[in-house]
Amino acid sequence: MAADEADIRLDRWFKRHYPWLGHGKLEKLLRTGQVRVDGGRAKAATRLEAGQSIRIPPLGEAPKDDDKPRAPKADPQRIAELQAAVLHKDDAVIVLNKPPGLATQGGTGISEHLDGLLDYLRFGSTERPRLVHRLDKDTSGVLVLARTASAAAKLAAALRKREAHKLYWALTVGVPTPREGKIDMPLAKLPGILGERMTGDPEAGKSAITLYRVIATAGRRAAWLGMAPITGRTHQLRVHAAALGTPIAGDGKYGDSENQLTGSISRKLHLHARALRLEHPDGGILQAKAPLPPHMQASWDLLGLEIDAEADEWLE
Repeated sequence: MAADEADIRLDRWFKRHYPWLGHGKLEKLLRTGQVRVDGGRAKAATRLEAGQSIRIPPLGEAPKDDDKPRAPKADPQRIAELQAAVLHKDDAVIVLNKPPGLATQGGTGISEHLDGLLDYLRFGSTERPRLVHRLDKDTSGVLVLARTASAAAKLAAALRKREAHKLYWALTVGVPTPREGKIDMPLAKLPGILGERMTGDPEAGKSAITLYRVIATAGRRAAWLGMAPITGRTHQLRVHAAALGTPIAGDGKYGDSENQLTGSISRKLHLHARALRLEHPDGGILQAKAPLPPHMQASWDLLGLEIDAEADEWLE
């Protein structure tokens, strides 16, 4: 295995080198021991190390060029919107201001997602950009893409080791007490058929920690929160905000439908990945900041919330 692919998951390694091999087929090969890493059994989530040998059984011929999957057709307006949302681009990374309403990856009932549109963000590169982290469908803001395999491995390692600093902005229904603090509430997935949903569970849940502070308020009606997730659990900030008794405006999943901001405030989710700071794969520090999406900016204007340097202070 090449050195620039160190720390990549085994299933992602196969996706790069054998893109026609389906996930189900790979799982069967792993389960039956036909794929080995340094002679031993491995799982899809096994992280590879430089110099390791991967034993691969005969997989048949790769599909002909005419049979290879092509970039899905997309609305030209969506493509233009996505390309205009690029905040930073260099040889190793692309930083995107993901629009709200666009899912990061596919799933049940999702026909359009960022992962399926990445071919339109090549900008002349022979390699397709790679996702290294994700945002909820309705959350907007800073999202980093890797332009090379080595950049993806380094960025993923930095994110996994919690070396990245993330700042989110949220508008909450009501003002939390205390106005600054740390939420340490383990989260677990709720069983059921109502879609992905998380709940606080001190016994079976995984560690979930968020720092927060009130940046400004609109009386007792609403609060502008700065939130810094120390961990990265599904829906973490949304569940933690609700646990404070102040759900994020527009959050129909974790907020009380009768306890929302009324009037001209948008019913869309008011959660935005404002800024990210982490080590650049090629050295130095990568720092990015994303402006608010239109519906949140309109709410800020309506409530008289003014953005200044203090609002962007990191929660560390």
